[in-house]
Amino acid sequence: MATKAGKIEKGTTGFNHRSPGDMVIQIILYIITGISALICVLPFLYVFGSSFASEREILERAFFIIPKQPTVNAYTYIFHEGSVFNGLKNSVIVTVIGTAINMFVSCTMAYPLSRKYLRGRNFFMNMVIIIMLFGGGMVPSYLLITNLLHLGNTYWALWLPGAMSAFNMIIIKNYFQGIPDDLEEAAVIDGANDLYIFLRVMLPLSAPVLASVSLFYAVGHWNAYFGAMMYIDDQSKEVVQICLRRIIMLTSAINDNGTIDWGTWGAPPTKAVRNATTVVATVPILVVYPFIQKFFTAGVMVGSVKG
Repeated sequence: MATKAGKIEKGTTGFNHRSPGDMVIQIILYIITGISALICVLPFLYVFGSSFASEREILERAFFIIPKQPTVNAYTYIFHEGSVFNGLKNSVIVTVIGTAINMFVSCTMAYPLSRKYLRGRNFFMNMVIIIMLFGGGMVPSYLLITNLLHLGNTYWALWLPGAMSAFNMIIIKNYFQGIPDDLEEAAVIDGANDLYIFLRVMLPLSAPVLASVSLFYAVGHWNAYFGAMMYIDDQSKEVVQICLRRIIMLTSAINDNGTIDWGTWGAPPTKAVRNATTVVATVPILVVYPFIQKFFTAGVMVGSVKG
């Protein structure tokens, strides 16, 4: 037994030993991955660093991450009016409630479509695929939201038109289909109905895909500005993207009109303000990502390959 165990241990060690060729390939892959990561990260680091730089330094230095003389003037111009804080609050409201509506509609539609015994299942799936390929257009959508539904200047104009993404719903449906049917059959034998199975069996087992799709929806709501620009006229209801857009346009007007009175704040650092607005709009959604990163890859991959 000792000899056999020694052979097994020796064989295992030999199996884990990598040849020089494998090590060279692994080093090359690490280098390629590192370079790719730098290509993705460096632009944002530059935007972040230059948001704390003076206007003169941005013009003189082509690229830098750490400014020579850091300053918070750009952020002072962004936050001194207080409209950005109101915009952040509105964006959080739109993102949280909008994501909840998206997940409710997507999950409640994905579950029945994932059941093979649903009558007319193929018909409904074809309808979902059609809306992925065709849309009503901007003008009909605007007339529908403002004139027919009278949702202008309300957050419902931002939530209802995109209450469900067909692509995300299909991902959730495929994940539901990958859950063994034996679990549903066992629940039915115990007397569970469809609602109980959906809430107590399917949803708890689908945490990875639900977290991943929730991130998709949340990022979409946070970054969306065109719908808010079309339907929201009340400045108190503006989302942060619209507030930042207005600030950028106002600071850019300095180059064309030197008669604007900025009071005690003086002329704003135009380029630094643009970079600072990018940071303000990006960082909040980036903070959420680490909390669901462990679900992200598994949820998307499993939901996309099982059908």
